[in-house]
Amino acid sequence: MPSKRYKMLPEKTRDKISDTIEKLLPVIKKNCTTKFDEGIDLSFQINNKQKKNEINLRTVINMPGGTGKKVKIAVVCEDTKNKDAKDAGADIVGGDELIEKIKGGYLDFEKLICTPSMMIKLSKLGKVLGPKGLMPNPKLGTVTEDVKKAVKDSKSGQVELRNDKDGNIGVSIGKKSFSDENLIKNFNAIIDTLEKEKSNTTIKGDLIKSSFITSSMGVSYKLKLNKNI
Repeated sequence: MPSKRYKMLPEKTRDKISDTIEKLLPVIKKNCTTKFDEGIDLSFQINNKQKKNEINLRTVINMPGGTGKKVKIAVVCEDTKNKDAKDAGADIVGGDELIEKIKGGYLDFEKLICTPSMMIKLSKLGKVLGPKGLMPNPKLGTVTEDVKKAVKDSKSGQVELRNDKDGNIGVSIGKKSFSDENLIKNFNAIIDTLEKEKSNTTIKGDLIKSSFITSSMGVSYKLKLNKNI
């Protein structure tokens, strides 16, 4: 049975015409009536099914307005880079001994960063790291000599953008407590990244077929983008 809070939410919002994020944010926030700080989330449907190939997007975005989330980061590197990783805020730092722990099933972290030379050893742990989405990837900036920058970027507010096999992308732009200004900054960073990713593909027509915005426990609204992508 729907809760009293749910019954108070607007109905059939998907039937309404799309609107800009500037106009929808106050409405979304008004619908946040739970006791916790709800996330503000975007969902996109992309045109990933092409005649000759399938488009798969995967990249990271540094969110200028932050994410409001704390990420536990592990770094696998040479001893000479241990201090850089720790100074940048890494939660777990190690070399071969940490690789052995991971091999044994230790996965008490949310993101794994490594240097190129250590990636050779970590690549053998695909069955352990792969299913959890923890395998470092050069394209995502998690295989790098500059571990200090990688850790700082991850800690300051970085999100991964990727589509599933059906072309759906889900990503958070922050929380209800964020100012509209910071939420819009994050939104624009995502749109700019999608536009850049489109230019790197052979896609014909628009990349984004539809877009929606909602809160963690709210209802969805059609979102009008400020440009065709």
